[in-house]
Amino acid sequence: MTAVIHTQHESHNHAHGAGCGHVAVPHDDHVDYVHDGHLHRAHGDHYDECEPTGHATHDIHDHVHGEGCGHVAIPHGDHVDYVHDGHRHVAHAGHYDEH
Repeated sequence: MTAVIHTQHESHNHAHGAGCGHVAVPHDDHVDYVHDGHLHRAHGDHYDECEPTGHATHDIHDHVHGEGCGHVAIPHGDHVDYVHDGHRHVAHAGHYDEH
């Protein structure tokens, strides 16, 4: 599905966790936190960027995401992801991709 790039987020002085003020996004076996337009995950004594690689299409998706759709909207780079069924979806060329 998606792969995690192990890129350490430099100069991260904030500890993410319950009540930290950032959106928590369940992702496989860990939780990502939305911070400054990208996603961080705890890894040992530091945080890594948690970004997908490749192109994984979400095949069956009969729901249209957008303002007021009922799912958490997450600004992510130049687009918006939506948390749906424990993962993130992003609109792409007439379908949704897994993020």
